[in-house]
Amino acid sequence: MDSKKKSSGAPKPEKQSKCKYSERCGGCVYMDKEYRVQLEIKQKTVEKLMKPFGSVLPIVGMEEPYHYRNKVHAVISGGRKGEIYAGTYEAGTHRVVDVENCMIDNEEADAIIRTVAGLMRSFKFVPYNEDTGRGFLRHILVRTARATGQIMVVLVVADKVFPSKNNFVKALLKAHPSITTIVSNFNDRRTSMVLGEREQVLYGRGCIEDELCGCRFKLSPRSFYQINPVQTEILYRLAVEYAGLTGAESVIDAYSGIGTIGIIASKYAGSVTGVELNADAVKDAAVNLRLNNCKNANYIQGDAGEFMLREAAAGRSCDVVFMDPPRGGSSREFLEALARLSPKKVIYISCNPETLAADLKYLTKKGYKMDKCRPVDMFPWTGSIETIVLLSHKSSDSHINVRTEFGEGKVMFRWLQ
Repeated sequence: MDSKKKSSGAPKPEKQSKCKYSERCGGCVYMDKEYRVQLEIKQKTVEKLMKPFGSVLPIVGMEEPYHYRNKVHAVISGGRKGEIYAGTYEAGTHRVVDVENCMIDNEEADAIIRTVAGLMRSFKFVPYNEDTGRGFLRHILVRTARATGQIMVVLVVADKVFPSKNNFVKALLKAHPSITTIVSNFNDRRTSMVLGEREQVLYGRGCIEDELCGCRFKLSPRSFYQINPVQTEILYRLAVEYAGLTGAESVIDAYSGIGTIGIIASKYAGSVTGVELNADAVKDAAVNLRLNNCKNANYIQGDAGEFMLREAAAGRSCDVVFMDPPRGGSSREFLEALARLSPKKVIYISCNPETLAADLKYLTKKGYKMDKCRPVDMFPWTGSIETIVLLSHKSSDSHINVRTEFGEGKVMFRWLQ
């Protein structure tokens, strides 16, 4: 693995100003607590849930837990007097909180959203009304790439005709020449889904590229991509190191998305097979394989559980399975298939420690034990907790000897000292 530059010195002082939107927004439930206290709460939460399975290593906090979101979504709404609001839904309602700048959003993304809202007035674009189903602009989505500096703006509209689109694009680019591409996404459905199926590229290529752990990835409007690039690099490096790859292992990347974990791991494995249900994500993964000149990995569209059952039925084995399921955890069918295939190691990345605990309860009954568990604070100020777990099969005679490059409990984890 590449060496990670270690930081030195004491953590910087906490910012004193509280977000003025937090009471209405409801997204950052810990905005009234010091960052150190948030980490302690998250650490204790994971420790309590993981107690039946083993000990928990110290949580990985951020040096600068602000403005980390590389994907910013704003809902568009309007008032009776012609006001235009661009922000987020008030907690428990569909009333839009007009957010000028958010303490966890990328700052340039927020500025672009404010510019679009201002241009709406100039171009007489009517905000979409959820009750009547009328109006033009519904959502603004801005994706920023930390490594490359590229920026994508997605305008979600409810009308197939985009009036004065060329002039609108020129005005937006004049205000923000750093924008790499602008996409119009058509969504006229009366649902809570943000993006529709039809898109039109108004400027640029319709996609951007970013880098993680030395690999390059294409991002389209619908691509799943972790929102905190700083912590994602730490999380993925831990995942590869926990796998203990030597260059000979066969790896399955379940819930593979656009191929991020699998392509990073392929540099250290014998072969990688990614399985993903979303066909668009599989197409992006194929592009990402070419971007990284990756010859020992392939991605297929389908259900990962069904794929593992076929592999087991054919008598094929697997050394390592990476799994990063949705917040609801894995299905019982997936877990049964995983147990049937019986890989030597499972690297489980979870965004919900409660469903993680439920899945571990099942897997430990199927011959697995938890060797490593570490929370990674991917979402500072919010109640969300990301956790990475190394499971090994009790029948495996391989010795688990995991070394991390982050100085266990010394540098990256000093928040809890």
